[in-house]
Amino acid sequence: MDTKWLEWAKQLQAIAQAGLTYSKDIYDLERFEMIRNISIEMMSQQTELDESVIRNLFVNETGYATPKVDIRAVVFKDNKILLVKEKSDGAWAMPGGWGDIGLTPSEVAVKEVKEEAGFDVKAIKLLGVQDKKCHPHPPSPYYVYKLFIQCEIIGGEATKGMETSEVDFFPEDDLPLLSLGRNTETQLKWAFKHLRNSAEPAYFD
Repeated sequence: MDTKWLEWAKQLQAIAQAGLTYSKDIYDLERFEMIRNISIEMMSQQTELDESVIRNLFVNETGYATPKVDIRAVVFKDNKILLVKEKSDGAWAMPGGWGDIGLTPSEVAVKEVKEEAGFDVKAIKLLGVQDKKCHPHPPSPYYVYKLFIQCEIIGGEATKGMETSEVDFFPEDDLPLLSLGRNTETQLKWAFKHLRNSAEPAYFD
């Protein structure tokens, strides 16, 4: 599917959000609200989601629009990568989630591994920062930067979490069905490159 419409809708949403935040003139505020409504209608028609659902995605977004941050923990053991099975879609992903206010990126990675997989880890290396639009993820209403942080197991044991139903390690040549909104096969293959070569530079964009 051509997703250019989604990029336009997200740009319109960002313009509207900034305008509603900084404008003082009541007529300008009305125009920016109209722009927001157009972006919501575009998303609703293309995704067949109810407009109220899409509106709720944005109603709490205020201030200057900036990308959301998704943090993924890259954990290896015996040349296999740690993945968790997501209850939401039945597919597998590196432990992770949205960045939390008050926690550093490495603290989020450590927390997510504990909550989703049961292991105690320490963060050792930033592998890269990726713009979600540059990689083969399914369409998303949000503009997202993804941080990949390599972690090392220091304790704990495999334990499923509130959002995960299974925990396991997989070799590069036998990956399971992946939760593509969270991670792609190319991203996992790239993570294995770092495992084979510790001098591999951090990736960006």
